[in-house]
Amino acid sequence: MFDTKIAILILDDLPVWQKLNVTAFLTSGIVGSAPEAMGMPYKDGADRIYAALLGQPVMVFSATSEVLLRARNQALARDLTCAAYVRSMFSTGHDAANREAFQQEPAETPDLVGIGLRGPKKDVDKAIKGGRLHE
Repeated sequence: MFDTKIAILILDDLPVWQKLNVTAFLTSGIVGSAPEAMGMPYKDGADRIYAALLGQPVMVFSATSEVLLRARNQALARDLTCAAYVRSMFSTGHDAANREAFQQEPAETPDLVGIGLRGPKKDVDKAIKGGRLHE
């Protein structure tokens, strides 16, 4: 049905609140990079308007550190839209501090706790190989 796929990979051993927080941040990164992926605003039976949602499903996967890094490398090699969240960002309190923490990570081996990907379905599927649908 869709030519593109959106996948979020989350480190499997994070506490649930961190998994949810990282998923929300990564999804917002994908939306910010692909506004065309948004659907139309919703309207209830009383004609009250609600915010638009993504126009396609977001698949959430659980992954090990190794799978996260491999998926990130595959995403970069395949020119996929890639949002990333590193462990040190948990100790920051705002966007500028998050960007600073991210930039301080080793470029080839960041301490990833989650990534969000969007791109052609077959390329995303290859990148997320090894991830498991989150339960």
